[in-house]
Amino acid sequence: MLGPMSETTAAATQRLGIETTGIEIIDESQRTARPRDLFWPWFAANVSVFGISYAAFVLGFGISFAQAVVVTVLGIVVSFVLCGIVAIAGKRGSAPTMILSRAAFGVTGQKVPGVISWLVSIGWETFLAILAVLATATIFEQLGWGGGTTTKVVAAVVVAAVIVLASVAGYHIIMRLQSVLTWITGAVTILFVLVAASEIDWAAVTALPAGEAQSVVGAFVMLMTGFGLGWINIAADWSRYQHRSAPGGAIVFWNTFGGAIAPVLLVTFGLMLSASNEEVLAGIPSDPIGTLATILPTWFLVPFLLAVIMSLISGAVLGIYSSGLTLLSLGVRIPRPAAALVDGIILTLGTFFVVFVAADFLGPFQSFLITLGVPLAAWAGIMIADIALRRRDYDDDALFDARGRYGAWDWVSIGTMVVASVVGWGLVVNNFAQDAAWNNWQGYLLEPLGLGTYVDDPAGPYWEGAWPYSNIGVLLALAIGFLVTLVARRGTVRRQEDGMSGGGAVAQEAGGVAGPGAREAAR
Repeated sequence: MLGPMSETTAAATQRLGIETTGIEIIDESQRTARPRDLFWPWFAANVSVFGISYAAFVLGFGISFAQAVVVTVLGIVVSFVLCGIVAIAGKRGSAPTMILSRAAFGVTGQKVPGVISWLVSIGWETFLAILAVLATATIFEQLGWGGGTTTKVVAAVVVAAVIVLASVAGYHIIMRLQSVLTWITGAVTILFVLVAASEIDWAAVTALPAGEAQSVVGAFVMLMTGFGLGWINIAADWSRYQHRSAPGGAIVFWNTFGGAIAPVLLVTFGLMLSASNEEVLAGIPSDPIGTLATILPTWFLVPFLLAVIMSLISGAVLGIYSSGLTLLSLGVRIPRPAAALVDGIILTLGTFFVVFVAADFLGPFQSFLITLGVPLAAWAGIMIADIALRRRDYDDDALFDARGRYGAWDWVSIGTMVVASVVGWGLVVNNFAQDAAWNNWQGYLLEPLGLGTYVDDPAGPYWEGAWPYSNIGVLLALAIGFLVTLVARRGTVRRQEDGMSGGGAVAQEAGGVAGPGAREAAR
């Protein structure tokens, strides 16, 4: 176990802007962020040319342009609103998301969703790093500069180094970095739209036939999980520096506005572009970055590459920073920078493995991460309901003491998450059936409920019917988590808040005393 930094070392790192705070409660003097500051990290992480590629997946559901625009706006905005609601917990408790989750699951019970959250975060950020490396190789090859092993090695080293260094540095440096990346990536993305606009064929766009309601639902769920729900398990990590008097509505607004505005515009443009160009529509699923680059003039490929890499790195930095905090919440006793470094090393090794060793790893990898999305949606429903039920700030000390008011285990929340996950998995299917056959166990409720038929074709298994690919299980897991918690835990939350002072919490509780030592143990 690594010990705490000396006061001299801590002061020196803080002068450099490096965050030494781990999972403990942020001191009152450090809660200086304003709600509008949340715009920068969320916008920078989501203003990406890569977002245009989501349009091809939306149209893959066989829906019209008008239907696609509606689900794009609703799916992205609603998902970031949910993300913003979880961010309210950050200002109420001034602690990372998974520490605040202890109020709903218990101090020890939080490790159940915590492990899933850590796997999802480290997995998706590794995926972003992989895309950045492959994008570099693809565009270098188009430029005639060579996109072979040497290019990939250099790209992997540079991408991993930037992600790791920024995540180790912590909140303050990341916030400054994101504010710079916002302007750069935003400017290049606007230029990309202007350059590619000539490809749009309105006759082809408006000729797309309307799809079934189930297909619209499927596109809606995909957009929710691809955007806001993909960030929801770390939302409070970026609002914990907000003053506790900050209006909750303002936090939701800036979180939603920053996260949703760019994806809504980019996916909408992507819908027009994909509907106009059949080669773009067909090529994006296998090579999103390379396909988008094929429609660009040579002079724009380098700025395009830089914008893509920076936007992917921006998202990966947020994820690795938060996955380090989640690792600490699971009981790993190391300083926060060291936790971010550990996750950064895992990301680096994973990137090198996928890029240079496992050519067929991406399909199974994505299948695994999508599967984890169901229990994560269940957790989100539980967490949002728990936040809605609370009228007071969190008991700071009890968040770190299993004998405190939140207890060690909340079996109602854990049971709800299990049931919601079982139902959710039964109503989603493996989108990578051939690459990840070991994951074809999902969808077990579809046939019994008459919603689809599994066809074990020698050329590759698939599902017949309108519902299997709607991913309705994700929405149901979210809804079950929310509704059950709203009803079953109302009395529990009321009892937890009984005796708390209006401005915060008291340390004394019938189950024991959670003194300052409980929080100090987390440092």
